[in-house]
Amino acid sequence: MRPLARHADWHWATVQAQLVLNSGDLGVILRFYRRVHGLNQTELGALLGYDKTYVSAIELGKRTLDDVGSLRRICAQLHLPPHALGITDPADADHRAMVQFGASTVRLAEIARQSGHASEAVSELWPLVARLEARLDDGHCERDVLHLLGRARIGLGVALGNVLPEERLGTAAHWTRKGLTIARDFNEPQYNGYALRMHGNELRKAGLRGAAVDRLSQAVALAPTDEARAAALPLLARAAGSLHNGPLFDRVVREADQLLDRVEHTSLFNPFALHEIRLRGLIETGRVPAAIRLVENSPTPTTTVAPQWRVIELVTIAHIMLLADDLGGATTTLETAVGEATAQRLPHQLQRIMRTAATRLPDVQGTAAQALERLRGEMAA
Repeated sequence: MRPLARHADWHWATVQAQLVLNSGDLGVILRFYRRVHGLNQTELGALLGYDKTYVSAIELGKRTLDDVGSLRRICAQLHLPPHALGITDPADADHRAMVQFGASTVRLAEIARQSGHASEAVSELWPLVARLEARLDDGHCERDVLHLLGRARIGLGVALGNVLPEERLGTAAHWTRKGLTIARDFNEPQYNGYALRMHGNELRKAGLRGAAVDRLSQAVALAPTDEARAAALPLLARAAGSLHNGPLFDRVVREADQLLDRVEHTSLFNPFALHEIRLRGLIETGRVPAAIRLVENSPTPTTTVAPQWRVIELVTIAHIMLLADDLGGATTTLETAVGEATAQRLPHQLQRIMRTAATRLPDVQGTAAQALERLRGEMAA
C-alpha cells in the first residue's frame, strides 16, 4: 500500500483505514496498525504500555477496554481520532465541525473569487488551511481531513493567483502543487483532474508554460465526463498558445467548440471566454491578421462571466487594436481595463496593461503603473 506522503501516520487516510476506523473495533484497529507499521504484538504492547498477552486478547476480542483514560491514551499514541473509539472529546468534536463547515468555506471562497472578490477568498481560506495543516502536524491524518486540505490548498493557490503581481505568482503555483500532491493519492479521477487543471493554469501564469501544458494535458486525458473535459480544454488552449504551439492550440480549440452545444456553459467554458482565448492564441501563434478579423465578432455572453474575464478580454482586444494601428480605440479600451482591474484588485492584469501600452501609449502605461503601486502598497500594509 503506497503511503500518501512520507508522514509516518498518513496510513489513516487510506480507503482501507477508513473501513477499519468505521468499525470502531479496537482489536481490528490494533491489527491494522501493526500490519502497516510492521510491528509484532510485543512491540505494540511496549508502545501502549501493555504486555503481548493483553494485546493478543484485545485483538482476538477476548478482552474489552472500556476505561476512557486508557482509550484516550491509545488514541494519542496511535494518532487516532477519539470518536473512532467512541470517546467524546471537545477538541475532536470541534475538529469534526471544522471539517464539516470547511467544505462550505471552500465552496463559498470559490464563489467569491469568481465574482471578483479574490481577496476575500484568500482571507477565508488562509485560516482553514492553517488549522488543517496543524492537525496534520499533530499526526491526525484522517481521509476527510486530507481531502478537504487538498481542496483548500488548491482554492488558496487559485485565489492568490488573482491577487498577486506577476513576480509572486510562483506562490500561487506552490499552493496548487501542494493540493495536487494530496489529490494524486486519491483514486478519484474528478478530484485529480481538478487539481491538475488548477495547478496547470497557475504554472502558466507563473511562466512555466511547458509544465503547464503537461499538467493540463493530463487533466484532459483523465477527464471522466464531457463536463470535466470542458473545464480543462480552455485552460489547455491558453497554455498551448502561450507556448506558441499552433497545432496543439488549434486542435484543443476545435475540440472545445465541439463541446459547446453538449455541455452546460460555465464561467470559464462559454463562447465569450473561448473567444478571448482564441484571440490571444492567434496572436501568440503568429496569426495577427486572423485575430484582427475576428476581434469584431465577440459573442454575447450566454452565462454569468466572472468580472476578471471582462478585464482579460479588454486587454486582449486593446492589444489587437494596437496591432491594427487603432490607437484611439486601444487607449479607450485600456483606460476602461485600468479602472476595472483597479476596482477588482487585479495586479497581474495591470501588469498586462503596462506591457501592452509600453511602446505606443505611455500615458496609459503610467496610469496603470500608478494603480499597480497603490495595490502593492495596500498588500504590503
